Formats: sequence, structure tokens, C-alpha cells
Amino acid sequence: MSSNSLQYSGIKLAIVLIVTLAGFVFAAPNFLPAGVRTSLPAWMKPLPLGLDLRGGSYLLMEVDTSAIAKEQLTDLTELARAALREAKLGYRTLRATDEGVFVTLTKPEDAADARAAIAKAAVGMTVENVDAERIRITVPDNVRRDREISAVTQSLEIVRRRIDEVGTSEPNVQRQGRDRIIVELPGVDEPERIKALIGQTAKLTFHLVEPGASSGRELPAGTMLMPSSQDPNYNYVVRRRVEVSGERLVDAQAGFQNGTPIVNFRFDTAGGMAFGRTTSAAVGESLAIVLDDKVISAPRIKSAIVGGAGFIEGVGDVKAAQDLALLLRAGALPAPLIVLEERTIGPSLGADSIADGAMASIVGMILVAIFMVTAYFRFGLFAVVALSVNLVLLIAVMSLVGGILTLPGIAGIVLTMGMAVDANVLIYERMRDEWGSGRTLLNGLTSGFSNAVTTITDANITSLIAGILLFFLGSGPVRGFAVTLVLGILTSMFSAIMITRLLIALWFQYSKPKTAPI
Repeated sequence: MSSNSLQYSGIKLAIVLIVTLAGFVFAAPNFLPAGVRTSLPAWMKPLPLGLDLRGGSYLLMEVDTSAIAKEQLTDLTELARAALREAKLGYRTLRATDEGVFVTLTKPEDAADARAAIAKAAVGMTVENVDAERIRITVPDNVRRDREISAVTQSLEIVRRRIDEVGTSEPNVQRQGRDRIIVELPGVDEPERIKALIGQTAKLTFHLVEPGASSGRELPAGTMLMPSSQDPNYNYVVRRRVEVSGERLVDAQAGFQNGTPIVNFRFDTAGGMAFGRTTSAAVGESLAIVLDDKVISAPRIKSAIVGGAGFIEGVGDVKAAQDLALLLRAGALPAPLIVLEERTIGPSLGADSIADGAMASIVGMILVAIFMVTAYFRFGLFAVVALSVNLVLLIAVMSLVGGILTLPGIAGIVLTMGMAVDANVLIYERMRDEWGSGRTLLNGLTSGFSNAVTTITDANITSLIAGILLFFLGSGPVRGFAVTLVLGILTSMFSAIMITRLLIALWFQYSKPKTAPI
């Protein structure tokens, strides 16, 4: 082999230098004082610490999918009621149960017309006869399942928006399994307010109050009782029909009216038109503003409101008004959230974890360096340099991709250092074998690299597959470990193959050695 086999082309050398320099630039904020970091540009940010290192709050919540099924049945009931009324078909009872919505017709001969009218209104639902005068409406399994999946996805996005509105620093919101959501709030050691904001459904609807009806009498058809948020003992009789939904809101802000906190809201075009039609047709009646099945207020409509905007009174103090405005801006949850687990990690525990992790990394680095220099002398020193560059590149890549450093992540870094050294050991031992078989110094160097690279690649690909599987199948700490492991494998291969080879090539070119230094 010629000496060219150890020489680097200009392109390769430029790639190694650019990658290494970029690594030091992106990793630098992690080693600078806090006062200096604040003056750095936005793209130079330190690696954020996870909950176990920084301290904070952890919430595991579950989307209550049973509430979604109940809401579907309630919607079906109102659709069936409206369809039968429009078709002028009489019925004796209309009720929802766990098995579906049941309609008992006044005239059995109307069954076919009733089925057709309901099927037209409730598209995609199953409408069938139970007997001559009863019809059952059910939700197909695929429709129910699709709605549950959509509800979980929507809940995840709404929780993320609510936390962003609060302004919590570096929160982590992710889905776990089929219907669970993990919320990590670093630096938040009193999560009660945020938990209340996250968990409140914040479903806003507008209903007309039934004139002349009271809770002590038999309720008129199509109406229901709703308690007052101000006085739980007082109930309003409101119509089931939702005149305008909070989904049509585009903005909500806290404000004041005659010195009293209120929430100003504004609808989109369609919501503003619906609100205008409702208030135009019901001048003199009362409009109930309902939040999570409780009437906040029921002002009398004095005139048509056609501007698409209004305000909500009776919201409490200024903080309550701000929280309600935040919830309305972020949107209503499609289903309630149930808190399954809640943990608070103190900052002192996080500081201890950082100190222990740093000490483990430093001790591991020193022991590895001593071993490598003792076993391979000058080449061992090259390996230590490559190992240091690998550590810098790993921190830089994690900072660049927005990773979060956790305690399992520190374990992944320590493991990565061992794997990076293992690659150098394979290279050097392969060189020893080549020289032992009688090859020259240069041939041993080049053959050792070329033959060891195959073994290193095979071993790292296996570990890479394991890391990827851990990331996609694991959650929480397991995923943090997997991210560090996968990135560490990539950086260790670069440092072992490119950095170590470059150092040996420079040594061979300028020292002109006659014997191997190991």
C-alpha cells in the first residue's frame, strides 16, 4: 500500500474540521456562565435539563373516552329529535342508554319514514328497528374509535397550547399509549394552578333560557336543568339546543366593565352570524352562558348583537378572568382529563443528580484515559482526544436538535464514552494483529483501519437498531436514554473513524516513525 492510503483529501479534512468546529460552537453555551449565555444569539442555547435534573412537576393524565361516548349519544338524541320534528312524525319516548338511542313511535306504520329521516340526519350511524314501534340508533365501532383517537390528539394539542399560554419554561408534553398524556413542567414546584388549567374542560356554549319554566315543575320537552356557577342550589331551565358553540371563538381577553372583571370574546364569521341570528330572534329573552355544564350568567337580550363580539360577567376576580380567557383562547377539551399520577421533584434532588452524573462522567473519562494511555501510549492519547471531541459533538447535536438532558441521558453519555473507546480498541488491536503477522508499519496502520471499520460498523448498527426500538416502544426515561444512545453511536463512529484516523495520519506524515508506538 502507498502512503496515500493514510492521507486525507482536502474535502475530507475540511469536513472533519468544519464538523468539529461546529461541535465546539454549539456545545459552548453548556460550559459558559449563566450571565454570558443570556447574551448569546437564539440559535446558541444550552442543553435544557429534564425534570429529574432541574426539578419540577410531572403529571400523567388519561383522556376520559367514556365521556366521548356519552356525548355522542346525547348528540344523536338531539339529531333524532330534530329529524322527527321536521318530518312531523310523532313519538312517545326518546332516550339514550349505554346500548344506543331508543325512539318509541306513536304510530308503528311510521317506522320506515322515521328510519329514513333519522338516517339522513345522523349520517354514518346505524338505524334499525327493535320491534314494530321502536327504533334504535347506535354508533358503529369504527366511528366511535376514530372519534376517540381524534379526541386524544386534540386534547394533546389543547394541553400544549394552554401550557404555552401560561408561559412555563421548556415544558414537555407528549402522548403515552392510546389515551394518556404526560406533562413535565421543569422548575414548577407548585403545579396546582397549572393542573387546574390543564384539567378544566372549558367547554363554552350558549343556550336560550326557557321562558316561564322553573325547576320545581315538569320540564318542557327539549329542555334541561343547569346549575348556576354562583349559586349551586339555583338551577336554570335552558333549551338543549346549542345556539352557538365556543369552538367559534377566535379571541378572548380579560377586561373590566364598571370596575368588575369580565371576559371579552369575539367569534369567527360563522359564529358571529349565528350569534346575531340568535339574539335577533330572541330579544327580551335570556341567553345562558354555560361553561362546563354550569351557567356563568344569563343576561337578558336587550337588542340584536350583530358584531360577533360580547362579554361574560360573573367570572370572579381578575385572576379567574385571566384564566378563563386563557382557556377559551386555547380551546375546549373534547373530553375530561383524569389525573392518574402526580409527582413533584425538588430542585435540591435535581442538583444532587447533576453533581452525581457529572462526577460519574469525569471519573469514567479519567479512568478510560488512564487505561488507553497505559495500554497504547501515543495512540492511546489520540483516542482520548477523539473521545473528548466525541463528547463535545454529542452535547452539540443534542443542543442543536432540541434534546433534553435527563438522568438516563447522562447514563447514555457515560455508555457512549465506553462504546467510543471500544471502537479505538478494536482498531488498535487489529493493527497489532497485522504487525504481528509481519506487515510493515504503514500496511499495519492501513489494514488495521480498513478491517476494523467493518466490525465497528456491524456492532454499532446492532446497537443503533436497539436504540431506535427503545425510542419508539419506550416512554419517559427510556426514550431519554435511547435518544442519547442513538446520537452517541453516530458521534462515536465519526470520532473513532475520522478523528482518530486524522490524528494518526498527521503523526505518520510529520514524525516519519520507524516502529509502532504501541
